[in-house]
Amino acid sequence: MRTLYIDCGMGAAGDMLTASLLELTDHPESVIQQLNAIGIPGVVYQAESVVKNGIRGTRMHVEVLGEEEGEHTHTHADGTTHSHRTLPGIEHIINDHMELKESLKESIRSVYAKLADAESRVHGVPVNEIHFHEVGDMDALADITAVCYLMDLLHPDRVIASPVHVGRGTVKCAHGILPVPAPATALLLEDVPIYSREEINGELCTPTGAALLTTFVSEYGPLPVIRGKSIGYGMGKKEFPILNCVRTILGESEGFEDKVCELNFNVDDMTGEEIGFATSELLKEGAREVYTTAVQMKKNRPGTLMTLICDEEDAERLAGVIFRFTTTLGIRKTHYDRYVMRRHITEVETPYGVIRRKDAEGFGVTKSKYEYEDVVKASQNCGKSIREIREELAKLDAEQK
Repeated sequence: MRTLYIDCGMGAAGDMLTASLLELTDHPESVIQQLNAIGIPGVVYQAESVVKNGIRGTRMHVEVLGEEEGEHTHTHADGTTHSHRTLPGIEHIINDHMELKESLKESIRSVYAKLADAESRVHGVPVNEIHFHEVGDMDALADITAVCYLMDLLHPDRVIASPVHVGRGTVKCAHGILPVPAPATALLLEDVPIYSREEINGELCTPTGAALLTTFVSEYGPLPVIRGKSIGYGMGKKEFPILNCVRTILGESEGFEDKVCELNFNVDDMTGEEIGFATSELLKEGAREVYTTAVQMKKNRPGTLMTLICDEEDAERLAGVIFRFTTTLGIRKTHYDRYVMRRHITEVETPYGVIRRKDAEGFGVTKSKYEYEDVVKASQNCGKSIREIREELAKLDAEQK
């Protein structure tokens, strides 16, 4: 599995993420040319090779109308200028100026939607009236566009990040001096593991960096077992006692580790029909798996142990569903780590029409199995047994290999 790991030990900012991801590509100079051809008004990307703390890395520079950073405006053909600090202004540039496929434009919109929502919640202003200030300038749009472009180019199957070092102290913003992490950054990093260290004073994770992380990262934790193929160092402009960079590692991992919750409880006063109905409702509400085990309960009564597997964030909500549809008065909760093979669905053209096949790979093993419902439908349509159809599908797979 193609896995990308982002080391956020010194936070995350748009330019640092861009520089680090750029180093993972085969031809960085060509990628810079591609970024400059996107057509963001007045924007020019430049990559500089630098050495900090004895480590070579890349520092990104974004010039807007010949200047780096600062207050930028876009000059229209009629000579007028317009500041693109609101969401409609940003969307105007994305829709009318950028030469990108629609899926990439949608990724950029998604990042800005997160930023707009956070700023709206902080300031109590409707989303379309939000003025992005520090993250509305053209250089921020350039950073967001570049990261979205590079993530699409690198196309990792799985993106993991370390807990995010946010820094400490205060930061000067358009609204004055604010605590670190800035309010919008703190909202964007809800449910993300964050921390600060006493020896680092300053903002490490910016709102742009936080929005990009939460758009692309699917899990946070330590570096997994991975066969690294390339490593990137995106250098920051500020100087700290620790090397100021975002480090990324792109490589191959076998399957992946997953965290789940197990909820289990005993019942001895429910009919089989009631248990079946409760199982259906729990699956409908998002349980990953529900199964039953026959057990002997107190007073020598036969009973049923019901077990439910779910994501941690769904556990409390599903506990309410359990209490509503079963007779239990108590639920046991256990946390588990598990190894999971990477799974995806392939639609296969067969003599019986399209039949879905579940393919899994990881840990040096590959497995495939046709979806039961599709096989049953084919059996009902042609009058053959399920076994006969499965045997024909197995032959079809063998011929295609």
